[in-house]
Amino acid sequence: MRDQEAAPGHHETRLTTKETAELLGVKPETVYAYVSRGQLSSRREPGGRGSTFDAKEVTALARRNRRESGGSSTTGGELSVRTGITLIDTDRYYYRGVDATDLAARHSYEEIAEWLWTGRMRSGTTFTAPDTSVAVARRAVNALPEHSGPTDQLRVATIAAATADPLRFDLSPDAVIGTARTLIPTLVAALPPLRHDHRDTGPLAQRLWARLSGRDPDEASLRVLDTALGLLIDHDLAASTLAVRVAASARAHAYAAVSAGLGVLEGPLHGAASGLAHRMLFDVLDLGTAVPVIADELRAGRRVPGLGHRLYPGEDPRARALFALLEEVPDAAPALAAARDIVATTARHTPLHANVDLALAVLTVSFGMAPTAGETVFAIARTAGWIAHTLEEYEERPLRMRPSGHYVGPRPPQPLPA
Repeated sequence: MRDQEAAPGHHETRLTTKETAELLGVKPETVYAYVSRGQLSSRREPGGRGSTFDAKEVTALARRNRRESGGSSTTGGELSVRTGITLIDTDRYYYRGVDATDLAARHSYEEIAEWLWTGRMRSGTTFTAPDTSVAVARRAVNALPEHSGPTDQLRVATIAAATADPLRFDLSPDAVIGTARTLIPTLVAALPPLRHDHRDTGPLAQRLWARLSGRDPDEASLRVLDTALGLLIDHDLAASTLAVRVAASARAHAYAAVSAGLGVLEGPLHGAASGLAHRMLFDVLDLGTAVPVIADELRAGRRVPGLGHRLYPGEDPRARALFALLEEVPDAAPALAAARDIVATTARHTPLHANVDLALAVLTVSFGMAPTAGETVFAIARTAGWIAHTLEEYEERPLRMRPSGHYVGPRPPQPLPA
């Protein structure tokens, strides 16, 4: 059914869904995903049984897909991956075209996650975990040594939850989203609680609080934590997200893709960076001034944690949003003052702005949380973004995330080693 006249004097070639999918090298359902993202336009012909697509538009998209999936880039040869999830632009960032800080200010973490996964806002949505999944994950976490960190616990919980899900190899969008809605609360429930009277009900931020602080939360404190989760859901192709997409490109199931992200997140330059900022903030509060603390960092040749971001010339918008909320919390005043002292003191040497790791450190210090609490918040939050990228990668050509190695070793043939 290749065809058809659009208007008098103007002819355009139209393709069926099957023809369009074949030209793009994707499944027919992926064609409609392109339509929902605005990358293709469709038209239902009078009397026709299905949608048709403009051949020129499809050809242009296929050309763009081939160019981008080949890893070429106009910015210095770095790997470039097409995504419709997060856009970072100067000093702001957007989830599916909507300002992320506005979304986090007005919607819960669960609602924003649904927005990323489906493109629809489901007000009042909450995530619940099956008892079997929680029980398996808790047993696995409880078997770990006492010194295990939160990322260790979350990785083990993810693998345990996967073993409890015999349908984990179903990679259809509905199945993966269903997995996400149960995996995230399972991860929270698997973490050891700090209070015996906690209840695993209510918003996710409330359940997570019991794993981070022994204090009773008030409404303002929970709002800060929930906003932090929403702000951290995604941030384009960070190192952990790229690992997730590589796993998804090989058609690993969603649990395995999340596990890949958690493996990268533990690095001190990524998810664990807030712990370094937390300890620095404590030192500043203990000494009453940032000067000797910053001097020690610079003397040791270390990068001052919590400052600067390669994607933002000014202050990280996530830090700005969290600082604004923390100003409304009286308990946060000392840590906020210490953070400002850190920024001002460092500015004498080099003009760096606060990033989200410093804001997370203010949050964790203010509410009596452990240095690793920021890492936990980051990991739980980012799991939703990883699922969004997993869903997106499943719609692409399998194994496309395969760069070529540039061999620089000895030229063959070499003799066998002695």
